[in-house]
Amino acid sequence: MADEMVLRAQSWLNTAYRGKLGTDPLVENGVTSWKVMFALTRALQYELGIATLSDTFGPTTLNTLQSKYPALNSSTVPNKNVASIIQAALYCKGYDGGSFDGTYNSRVSASVAKLKQDMGVDSTYPGDTLVPKVFKGLLNMDAYVTVNGGSENIRAVQRWLNGSYVNRRDFYIIPADGHHSRDVAKSMLFAVQYELGMADGTANGVFGPGTQSGLKSHTVSTGSSGTWVRLFSGGMVLNQRPASFTSTFTDSLAYAVSAFQSFVNLPVTGTGNFSTWASLLVSYGDQSRNGEACDGITLITPARAATLKAQGIQYVGRYLTNPVPPKDDKDPLRHKAIQPGELQTIAASGLRCFPIYQTFGRDASDFSYPLGRAAGQSAINAALDHGFRTGTRIFFAVDFDALDEDVSGSVLPHFKGIKDAIADDGNRFGIGVYGPRNVCTRVGEAGHATASFVSDMSSGFSGNFGYPMPENWAYDQIVTRTVGSGDGAINIDVNIASGRDIGQASFDAPRTPRPDTNLLPSVIGAMRTDVGKYMESIGFPNDGGIRTYGNETCFNRVVVEWDTVITQLAYKYKMRKALIQTACYWEMRHIDAADLAADVRVAAQFQTGLGFADSSTGIAQMFGKTAVLAWNYAIQNGFTTGTIRNVQSDKDKFEVWDDLRNEDYFAIQSVPLVHLWNAGGAPGNSPTEKVMRPMSLDYTESEIYQILRRYQGTEDSVAVEHAKKRLALYQVMEKYNSISRNV
Repeated sequence: MADEMVLRAQSWLNTAYRGKLGTDPLVENGVTSWKVMFALTRALQYELGIATLSDTFGPTTLNTLQSKYPALNSSTVPNKNVASIIQAALYCKGYDGGSFDGTYNSRVSASVAKLKQDMGVDSTYPGDTLVPKVFKGLLNMDAYVTVNGGSENIRAVQRWLNGSYVNRRDFYIIPADGHHSRDVAKSMLFAVQYELGMADGTANGVFGPGTQSGLKSHTVSTGSSGTWVRLFSGGMVLNQRPASFTSTFTDSLAYAVSAFQSFVNLPVTGTGNFSTWASLLVSYGDQSRNGEACDGITLITPARAATLKAQGIQYVGRYLTNPVPPKDDKDPLRHKAIQPGELQTIAASGLRCFPIYQTFGRDASDFSYPLGRAAGQSAINAALDHGFRTGTRIFFAVDFDALDEDVSGSVLPHFKGIKDAIADDGNRFGIGVYGPRNVCTRVGEAGHATASFVSDMSSGFSGNFGYPMPENWAYDQIVTRTVGSGDGAINIDVNIASGRDIGQASFDAPRTPRPDTNLLPSVIGAMRTDVGKYMESIGFPNDGGIRTYGNETCFNRVVVEWDTVITQLAYKYKMRKALIQTACYWEMRHIDAADLAADVRVAAQFQTGLGFADSSTGIAQMFGKTAVLAWNYAIQNGFTTGTIRNVQSDKDKFEVWDDLRNEDYFAIQSVPLVHLWNAGGAPGNSPTEKVMRPMSLDYTESEIYQILRRYQGTEDSVAVEHAKKRLALYQVMEKYNSISRNV
């Protein structure tokens, strides 16, 4: 909501500092934002005489302010501009800056005093004087009153930390908004280090060896009192445990501690021992713990299984797929995916296995509803290939530091896609989520996962730092460790297990890779329905909408009518049928009136002697030049036979184009040849592509994605976006092809 005084502040900044701050003028909309706070920071730096202006209120700004104006008030404010900066900042923070008159008036004095009280530093900095660290806290977007349902209990901890440690060199005022956060978590570590006696410059807010060693001699228990109990109870409050912020360790606090220890699977003592301190202060907790679970990228051999058993491990997490083919026999990722016979080794050794599905998932662009649909169906297919039985929970990975907006805009839609794919398959498999605490919590609360595998080892992730353990946690990843020796040596991520998920101890026989067959008549109806549901979910209605052909028409004409031909082509060229089905279906589903009009125009132009203006045509929407290049490549490399065409000849290109337009059989024949040509680097095209390994039935998901992307064109945004959606369609097609070939 626009505020009149914020609007006046924006207007004043634009007028007073026009061309002086090194940034564009502010949008004058009356809304507080980081851009406004950055402009105020730059304005202050300008008034301080700092040569290089910055959005950051860093050490240079703080030290210069401390040197020139260590205590600003009505008597010491140097000029009207500095006073106006203070007034504008107060407006933006929601405090009364008085009349915007460039003075440190009585209303400014009252607001500064109230600001310090809200921060919790009024005892440290009494009165109405604005000191540098408070000024720094004024020029940001932190709140010092509860907002968005914040907890007064958490706010009490925040205010106490500010008041107790603000005079230490590296401690800066934290929010007092009732919400735990990364800055608050780090301030707790600073406070612990200060109480351990660490000097400024040594204390660094990191849970390092010195901090850990010191905490081991500061166990608190019933009857303890003082600052250490304050810090410990503050940690309980920040982790959203039902405890009071207190300086006395009472029976009720001991009860709450016991409940917390039970929740995170620590020995239940009711005391604030080192392991409990560690779990309250950092996501990974006490890394010396042994876990009952592990995960890793190493093949489980009988010798390694024996090592794991000796370590007390019961549950082993292994990956369903490896998205990237191994470079050679020494590639450390060559065994990332479950290997043939491995699940039988795990079961025979008395271990249990929980499956993990991860392709890349390294930033928000890898997550969307279509990609979630693709991930869900791909995981189903892979789980069945390996022999996982109905009831297995698959953990889908979010392996990056997802900010809250990433979770809302990308991760949650992705998991909705996974959930829909699993539901369309009859809910044979359960859904888990692997990722930082905030990701796991939000995916679970949205109803998209029933258990969490928490990447707590990544303690620096913003989604871990300052967030409590998800209530539905099953595995807690805390440290990487090499265990065993000789043939039994294995590098693992150690996981604490809650018992919420116990993996599987018995498996069906794995499905061996085999060529595709004709679709079973019994699956065609379900396949048609699933394809239609997916296309509807990404905005393609069954009736065609603005396109010429609807979902059912495309399915019948491509998948059903040409099933035998597509099966034969896939067998001949050693590729999955779904690659041919997906390309043809997708392209036909996108045909619209403009495409049909272009066909007429191109044909008429050539037939009247005006030359050949190539365009995509036919049910495979292929260019004449592309088909000529693909056929030539296939003939020259022995994939097929035929006549080499001149790619420079309009006549040759038009003849091929005309066949693509009018003969479905020729168009479908050409699709696998384009795939082979693209795998070979698309020679003759501009730009060419990187040569892939020869077409194979065991292409990884990243290779399938590349083939689908290359069919559309270069690595532009449209081709990439369409390829992600095609990948999900591919997985739906592959689901039913897999059923048919494995009967």
